[in-house]
Amino acid sequence: MANVLVVGSLVYDSITTPFGKAENTLGGSANYFSLAASLFSDVRVVGVVGDDYLETDKALLKGRNVDLAGLQQVRGGKTFRWEGKYEGDMNEAQSLKTDLNVFADFNPELPSQYHDSRFVFLANIAPELQLRVMEQVQDPLFVGMDTMNFWIHSKMSELKKVIAKVPMVLLNETEAQMITDAPNAIDAAPRLAAMGPKYVVIKRGEYGFVLYSEGQFFMLPAVPITDVVDPTGAGDSFAGGVFGYLAGLKRKPEFQDLKEACVQGTVVASFTIQGFGVQSLAALTKAKFTERLAVYRRATTL
Repeated sequence: MANVLVVGSLVYDSITTPFGKAENTLGGSANYFSLAASLFSDVRVVGVVGDDYLETDKALLKGRNVDLAGLQQVRGGKTFRWEGKYEGDMNEAQSLKTDLNVFADFNPELPSQYHDSRFVFLANIAPELQLRVMEQVQDPLFVGMDTMNFWIHSKMSELKKVIAKVPMVLLNETEAQMITDAPNAIDAAPRLAAMGPKYVVIKRGEYGFVLYSEGQFFMLPAVPITDVVDPTGAGDSFAGGVFGYLAGLKRKPEFQDLKEACVQGTVVASFTIQGFGVQSLAALTKAKFTERLAVYRRATTL
């Protein structure tokens, strides 16, 4: 089976939405990405946790063919913790508390067996760490990256170096507009592509995604879901679906492949939002995914 490498955060989240509250639930970009990508490919994770990271959570990942050889566990340390809530607009979370803990000193060191990773996703860690990961991977076939508003505000010059080196950027609409000063996703996409990447994917929450490459656009809405419980991690799940699908091709992807990958990612993300944290994603089977994929195709095809 093909594999994909993800470098990102492993977090315990406390989340409040109009539908309830979850305390210390599994979250973080690497966890969401891994569980989503594991539907299609084996996954390699590089990240850091404290000794409070539960063995049951490791077992969940291992049970989905997620390789944890790159997981650094700091003795006596505490895992990254985040608390947030959603009110009204379910597209944006209000951060209430962020404790980076061991993640504050994270320095990604890839195990030797990860150096040959062909598909690599750099989740929203500091841009200098993203560059460090790229230096350790030997001749990858396809690399994508994400970022967040904190890095855009504080480390734009380093961030632009990463953007110039990767074949694909995968950002949300607000981030894309912040980087480019564009008024909308359609204007932002070609501006991002002009910085270096061949492919630009802009996540638009309930409005789906925009894919752009070399003058061509492809866009679709999100899967119509009425029971949105918790949107946390939807973007990371989308990215996991995209890269898991691409890694399964075992070749350098083309525009048509990216179109299909975005469809697959959209359907994966639609499950994430139906439960708190990774609950719905962890319970997702290939059969449930295939069934919803067929529904989505009918909803978006003439």
